[in-house]
Amino acid sequence: MSAIQNLQVYDPFADTGEDDAGPQGYIHIRIQQRNGRKTLTTVQGLPSEYDQKKLLKAFKKEFACNGTLVQDEELGQVIQLQGDQRIKVQNFLAEEGIEKKLIKIHGF
Repeated sequence: MSAIQNLQVYDPFADTGEDDAGPQGYIHIRIQQRNGRKTLTTVQGLPSEYDQKKLLKAFKKEFACNGTLVQDEELGQVIQLQGDQRIKVQNFLAEEGIEKKLIKIHGF
């Protein structure tokens, strides 16, 4: 007699890549809802060989948006950009030589 499949435990946060991070780990691009129609895009987990300030400056110039660097206790430095810039950031990082399979996009 087989076990019922739909009663197994499922962890929705299992794909965050915290446990199975390889030598570089994953780059997470998330979107957060602010107030009204305003959104915020966050980029975390960038490799240490990239200068965060220069990347932020390039993002701001390329995407015509404002942004800031935020120091988080557990996540390290996180880049915050105004608006929904997820696809643009992924394409920009892919052009810079980061593999697309290491970039994870989260959000609605």
